[in-house]
Amino acid sequence: MSSTLPDLAALHAIGAAQQPTYPDQEAVAANVARLRRMPPLVFAGECDDLKAKMAAVSRGESFLLQGGDCAETFEEVTADNVSKKLRVLLQMAVILTYAGSVPVVKLGRLAGQYAKPRSSDMETRDGVTLPAYRGDVVNGFDFTPEARIPDPHRLLDAYNASAATLNLVRAFVTGGYADLRQVHTWNTDFVKSSSAGQRYEAMAAEIDKALGFMGAIGVDAEELKRVDFHSSHEALLLEYEHAMTRIDSRTDKPYNVSGHFVWIGERTRQLDGAHVEYFRHIQNPIGCKLGPSASADDAIALAARLNPDNEAGRLTFITRFGAGKIREGLPELVEKVTAAGVQVAWVCDPMHGNTFESSTGYKTRRFDDVIEEVQGFFDVHRALGTWPGGVLVEMTGDDVTECIGGGEEIDEAGLAHRYESVVDPRLNRVQSLELAFLVAEMLRTV
Repeated sequence: MSSTLPDLAALHAIGAAQQPTYPDQEAVAANVARLRRMPPLVFAGECDDLKAKMAAVSRGESFLLQGGDCAETFEEVTADNVSKKLRVLLQMAVILTYAGSVPVVKLGRLAGQYAKPRSSDMETRDGVTLPAYRGDVVNGFDFTPEARIPDPHRLLDAYNASAATLNLVRAFVTGGYADLRQVHTWNTDFVKSSSAGQRYEAMAAEIDKALGFMGAIGVDAEELKRVDFHSSHEALLLEYEHAMTRIDSRTDKPYNVSGHFVWIGERTRQLDGAHVEYFRHIQNPIGCKLGPSASADDAIALAARLNPDNEAGRLTFITRFGAGKIREGLPELVEKVTAAGVQVAWVCDPMHGNTFESSTGYKTRRFDDVIEEVQGFFDVHRALGTWPGGVLVEMTGDDVTECIGGGEEIDEAGLAHRYESVVDPRLNRVQSLELAFLVAEMLRTV
C-alpha cells in the first residue's frame, strides 16, 4: 500500500463511477475544504484494532456480524432509532456467540451509509424526469426538482449526522446499555407475540444462569459490561471520503476517519478505477463486493492491488451472488483465491442478489432466499475446508414490512402496511433474530 494519497482531481481524472454531477463546483470546493478541517469521526488506532479482529475472522477464529440500514437518512438520526438498531445487532451477536459458540466481531452499517449507487443517473415518473436519489449526502428523496439537485452542503450534514450517531452508539455501548447482564431488557416488548422473541428469551434465561454462577464464584469480568462496536459504510462519494482522510501522526500514513471499515461496491470495483486507486492507499480494514460477474482472476487481481503485502485482516471479500447462483459461482472463486495464498476474510451479503419487485409494486426480498444464500455460502466453505467468515445484512430495529416471509409470514399484500426504506428492503427485528438463530445453527456444523 502506498502512503501517498492522490488528490481528488487526480482520482476524478482516472474515472470515478457512480458520482453525482454538482451544478456549483465552487460550492463543492468550499464544503470539501470545510470538511477537511472537521475532527475525525473515528481514530486510526481504532481502525487498527478492528483490523486485528478481522485477521482473526480470516483465520477462522471469529465470525463477523455486520448490519444496519440500506441507506441511512438524516431524519432518522434519533436516540430511539439508533438504540433500536443497536439493540437488534446486540441481540443477534448474543445469539451467534452463545448458540454458535464463536466470538463475534460487531460491525454496524451505520454512521456514514448516506450514499447509494444507482442503475441510472435519472428517474422518470409520470413523464417527469429528474436526477436519481443518490442518498441523503447527495440529494433529497422527495421527487421534486429542488430536492433532487445534488447539494454539496449535504456533505457537512452527513458528517454531523454521522457524528451524532457515533456519539449515541459510544454512549450506549459503554454506558450500560450493552451490559450482557441486561439481555432481558432488550426483548421485553415483543416476547409474547413473536416465536423468535420467545426463543431469545429462553436463551437469555440460560445466560442469566451462567452469569449467576460466574458471580457466585467471584467472576465479574469487565467484558460483560461493554462491547467493542465499530462502524462501516460503502465509501462511494469521493468528495466525502477523500475529505475525511487524514495522515496518522503515529505512522505517517492515510486513514479514512469517517468509519472504521469501508468497502468498495460491486459497481465501483474496476481495477483501474478511482475507487480502487483511493482504497489502495488508506490503511483501514476494507471490503470489496463480489457479484456473479466477478471471476477468480478478478478477485486475485483486486487482492494484489488492494493488499499487496497480503496483510491478514486488511481485506474482506463480500460475496453477493443470489440464492440461485451462489452454489454455482462461489466455489471456483474461493478455491482459486485460496490456492493463490490470498489472506482474506469471506463474508456473505445475502440481501443484494435477492431483490425483486412484488406484484404490488414494492421492491422486496424473500426471507427464505436470504437464508438459502447464507446456507449456500456455508455449504461451499464447508466443502472446501475454508471458513465462512460472516454475514452482512440490511436490517432495522423497527417492525417494518419490507421483506416477505419469516415467522410473521409477511406476504406481498402486507408490504404496504409499513414499508419505510428509501432504497432497498430491510429485515425487521423479528426476521433479524430468526436469521441469527438459523446462522448460529449453521455455525455449529462448520
